Amino acid sequence: MNISYKWLKDYIDTDLRPEQLEDILTQTGLEVGGIEEVESIKGGLRGLVIGHVVTCEKHPNSDHLSKTTVDVGTGELLPIVCGAPNVAAGQKVVVATVGTSLYDGDQEFKIKKSKIRGEVSEGMICAEDEIGLGASHDGIMVLPREAVIGTPASEYFNVESDYSIEVDLTPNRVDGASHIGVARDLAAFLSKTTPVSYKKPSVDAFKVDDTSLEIPIEVINPEACPRYCGVTISGVEIKPSPEWLQNRLKAIGLSPINNVVDITNYVLFECGQPLHAFDADEINGGKVVVQTLPAGTKFTTLDEIERELHQDDLMICNTQEPMCIAGVFGGIKSGVKESTRNIFLESAYFDPVYVRKTARRFALSTDASFRFERGVDPNNTIYALKRAALMIQELAGGKISSNIQDVYPTPIDDFKLEVSFANITRMIGKDLGAAMIKTILTSLEIKIERETEEGLSLSVPPYRVDVKREADVIEEILRIYGYNNVEIPTKVNASLQYAAQPNPVKIRNIAADMLAAWGFNEIWSNSLTKAAYYENRESLSDDNTVKLFNPLSADLNGMRQSLLFGGLETIAYNANRKNADLRLFEFGNCYFKTESEQTESPLKKYSEEEHLALFISGQKERESWTLAQTASNFFQLKSYVENLLAKFGLGTHRLKTEEFNNDLVAEGLCYVAYNGRKIAEFGIVARKLQKEFDIENPVYYADINVGNLILEHKNTKTSFSELPKYPEVRRDLALLIDKAVRFSKISEIAFKQERKLLRQVDLFDVYEGKGVPEGQKSYAVSFILRDDEKTLNEKQIEKIMARLIKTFEKELGAQLR
Repeated sequence: MNISYKWLKDYIDTDLRPEQLEDILTQTGLEVGGIEEVESIKGGLRGLVIGHVVTCEKHPNSDHLSKTTVDVGTGELLPIVCGAPNVAAGQKVVVATVGTSLYDGDQEFKIKKSKIRGEVSEGMICAEDEIGLGASHDGIMVLPREAVIGTPASEYFNVESDYSIEVDLTPNRVDGASHIGVARDLAAFLSKTTPVSYKKPSVDAFKVDDTSLEIPIEVINPEACPRYCGVTISGVEIKPSPEWLQNRLKAIGLSPINNVVDITNYVLFECGQPLHAFDADEINGGKVVVQTLPAGTKFTTLDEIERELHQDDLMICNTQEPMCIAGVFGGIKSGVKESTRNIFLESAYFDPVYVRKTARRFALSTDASFRFERGVDPNNTIYALKRAALMIQELAGGKISSNIQDVYPTPIDDFKLEVSFANITRMIGKDLGAAMIKTILTSLEIKIERETEEGLSLSVPPYRVDVKREADVIEEILRIYGYNNVEIPTKVNASLQYAAQPNPVKIRNIAADMLAAWGFNEIWSNSLTKAAYYENRESLSDDNTVKLFNPLSADLNGMRQSLLFGGLETIAYNANRKNADLRLFEFGNCYFKTESEQTESPLKKYSEEEHLALFISGQKERESWTLAQTASNFFQLKSYVENLLAKFGLGTHRLKTEEFNNDLVAEGLCYVAYNGRKIAEFGIVARKLQKEFDIENPVYYADINVGNLILEHKNTKTSFSELPKYPEVRRDLALLIDKAVRFSKISEIAFKQERKLLRQVDLFDVYEGKGVPEGQKSYAVSFILRDDEKTLNEKQIEKIMARLIKTFEKELGAQLR
């Protein structure tokens, strides 16, 4: 939003320079993005002067050019070749002298001394469009005879110079979206040392001339439109705005249209209240109805686009048809035209949620919707209406021809809250004193209803939509007092305390460092995603998706239940750009809605979990003359997962292994703690799902529940022992077993059977083929035994191995080969 420096000074008496205002406004939370000097006419008409055409004759070498001499007050006549058909001796004209810069849009060109068809020309006699004073190019500008020769054109045409201050408004500070709003904050800041107040233009002169054009108002949907005001003005004349008003609007980047429309824009940027002027003769039935219409209703807006209305779009209608999308955009028939003589002026307060949803549905963002969807002041509607009506009477004529219609069934009250002096001091870090606190609050128009030794009872006006808690009030006090005025302490106070391990941040950092060392790259996906990803899924129910009531788009209308889809989007994006060999990881929260019974707190229906996702796809190693290309595979991912878990004390011997597959993962394993907590699951992404994202290479995906990992790691005790003094012994078995039996089951049985001396179990060969019965396979398994108290003898070893073999035969149906 742009603020005019000169315009701002209409509401507050200050000599502060624009650079000083920039610093103050930024301190108060209205961050200034930049300051630019602007002029009512681009270039400021520098180098242009009023001249007198002394002689004018036909150019000897052209039928359409004239050869003139012009007096510009320097004592010498300038020879100028002119192509305008209306140039004549004795005229007073505008002359661009040599070196003057003229502008054609954003293009700049300089006037140079030149020869035109053999005749010297030392300047240019200008048409109004060539210097930004109009659009006509029928001929040169001819000025009145009273114009003084040599007068600078900038002085003759009263060119104004101003500064445009760009304020980067945060969504909560709509109270600063006007010149009066900025003046209010500026006055509050300056009042800390010297009493300063801002002033609003008076509307006391407003009076009703007659009631010849009463237009009643009916609000059918008061929830969407809590307040609607209107008044009629008859006998207006639509014409260009006066120069001062046009200059005000140009200074903030707006293009003047006509006097009535310019006034509504002026009042909008003056006090922050959007207005709309209707052609009263186009209001069929002589009545304004505020309502929603059936879904699918057609409506053509001012930009001549036919739009299809949603059932929740609030419309301003007459008795027969809609005229305007409330708070967003006008209709093609509703606007003020050159032929308009009677107007109905609207000033309203619309519910921010209704306006925001409608603006998003139609992808329309206007100055009005920007303010309505953030929350304008419901108590400012009448003031803005009177202010605009008086200006229309002054600049367009006419008379007030109705009483003000004000439909406001349920007035919006001030917000009440309590604030304590102790909390103000604690949160700011400095005791400001009760007097300073009260001065700041009063200057911000926050009423002090009661004061005690402990604190204040406050009444916050409705235009401060962001001040609803004690902390918000303290923030208001601090921003006006000045963050820079709170001294940095010379000492640091700290209390020593024991923080129970594990540290979640440390765990994340350790995991991230390990993955980065293995060649992984970290990605960040948006937690907002397509709710459609979870429709018709077996493993992720659409009922558990947290959906947004007012999404920015259909692609961002739900909260993610899994990191899988964001990772697949990233893989597809990279693969489409010839980067298919990927190792990616992401830490992120997943969100869930549960259809539990109604509780006192609606938040209990929702939950979130932190997860770590791993993705590998493409080739395992880059192509090299030393290495053959090998595609990524399941066991590569499995080693990453197991090494990561082992780092936090969760070796596979502490976890149960379960096989699984679903509509997302075709083949996978799941590691579950013995207490039932699921730690990790991983596998190959289902081919059908990959096709949805147009991914050709297989994708291997792991999902680690970080919360459960931290809980299990918390129960892990790290112990140290000396290096073994006694040798370990290895024994190998070749076991013929059913194909369905996995090595993890063999390992699990072995450790259950021999807990004391068995140190390690490894699979070093798998064989299927000749000599092995159909439906079976041969596992070559090694067993490492060691006694830390003495050297094992052969008898002990044979006894252990015999017990293991017997157990394998009994539980797995294994046979020795």
